[in-house]
Amino acid sequence: MSEVITPREKDYSKWYNDIVVEADLADHSSVRGCMVIKPHGYAIWEKMQQALDKMFKDTGHVNAYFPLFIPKSLFEAEEKNAEGFAKECAVVTHYRLKNNPNEKGKLMVDPEAKLEEELIVRPTSEAIIWNTYKTWIESYRDLPILVNQWANVVRWEMRTRLFLRTAEFLWQEGHTAHATKEEAIAETKQMLDVYADFVENWMAVPVIKGVKTANERFAGADDTYCIEALMQDGKALQAGTSHFLGQNFAKAFDVKFVTKENKQEYVWATSWGVSTRLMGALIMSHSDNHGLVIPPKLAPTQVVIIPIYKGEEGLKKVSDVANDIKKRLQQKNISVKYDDRDSHRPGWKFAEYELKGIPVRITVGERDLANGTIEVARRDDLTKTTIQLTELDNYIENLLTEIQSSLLQKAQARMKDLTTRVDTYDEFKKVLDSKAGFVYAHWDGTPETEEKIKEETKATIRCIPINNPLEDGVCIYSGKPSQQRVLFARAY
Repeated sequence: MSEVITPREKDYSKWYNDIVVEADLADHSSVRGCMVIKPHGYAIWEKMQQALDKMFKDTGHVNAYFPLFIPKSLFEAEEKNAEGFAKECAVVTHYRLKNNPNEKGKLMVDPEAKLEEELIVRPTSEAIIWNTYKTWIESYRDLPILVNQWANVVRWEMRTRLFLRTAEFLWQEGHTAHATKEEAIAETKQMLDVYADFVENWMAVPVIKGVKTANERFAGADDTYCIEALMQDGKALQAGTSHFLGQNFAKAFDVKFVTKENKQEYVWATSWGVSTRLMGALIMSHSDNHGLVIPPKLAPTQVVIIPIYKGEEGLKKVSDVANDIKKRLQQKNISVKYDDRDSHRPGWKFAEYELKGIPVRITVGERDLANGTIEVARRDDLTKTTIQLTELDNYIENLLTEIQSSLLQKAQARMKDLTTRVDTYDEFKKVLDSKAGFVYAHWDGTPETEEKIKEETKATIRCIPINNPLEDGVCIYSGKPSQQRVLFARAY
């Protein structure tokens, strides 16, 4: 166990923060509520970006970029959206500073540089994008518009946590425009499937796909679809959302098009996004008391090679073999680092790469070379194997696939173990207070009952699962009739 990592069993929150900082992923910044994403953390985010960006483009989407600032009047145009983010908005009121005549060396806002209209630092981009789409769309020939942007967002959070909730975070936001309701709904569901595919097959995190209740849906949406993941402590984390916006934004910004029948209609819309919160999901899904664990598909460095030698002659002998291994693995599109630094001992390097979550470690020693063998250590289960050097290439390739699969299977088993069906409110509360996790329970469908349960237990309806089986029952809280169970959990 790493001495710098607080054990999960002792303090889960501290364990998480320790891993973020000690594994060199991110750090707190001098701006309250914001973070500095360090190179190792950003490299993982880049791998996520690259995979998702290809998936978006494979489904016909293109990237664009829209301004960071949104005029207040545009933001106000869609009332539900503005109301939903009002408490989190950062507002720009002036555009210039000047020297303070009363305090030498200090600056002050120039009162003469007040903006004619205040600008909102984007909490989301629907307003600025739909005001732009108005100029792009005239007829059905201009549709669909399938645009995504990679950007930063500011939501003025006061209670922050690295990656999970910060005042500024990175994300992608897709904004699409369609000629029909059916096409827009199909787009919303397609992008939910893209997210689920990525989170399960790249991040090795199983998810439940579902629809949010009216209380929990995105402000301004007709329906919000989501993927919900379960962390090691039994809390849920919303890993991605896809919104069917209906014609709400088209009506707010008067975006119409001429149909094939030469009639004017409002455009149908979607939006969808995931953020650097996925980094938090990755950390909390797989890491252990030794540090970070990265699924091979998202590891910036999949294999690290560490030499063990005596003297310059020994280093040369080992390095020749290590560099040959590196070259052969790179030809299989495996990312490899050979760490021949003489400033740190091998044991220190072992601990560093274990802490940083590198999936596979190869040790090349003079004694091993004499025997024609290599020691291979896998990060996920901390086991070591000695294999013949001649078998190394295929062994590592298969091992990376095995580790990726093993991490998903382990997470799936945990989700199954932490998923419970209950029939009474007492049983519901008992499960939440003992093992937590996902709880399937009957709900009468009313916002009032949903809110009461949230107030009393801090558990929310994470979603109504897609293709949810119908069954007659009674609401655990009100005793009123219910036709299906919904998914409850305490969440991040």
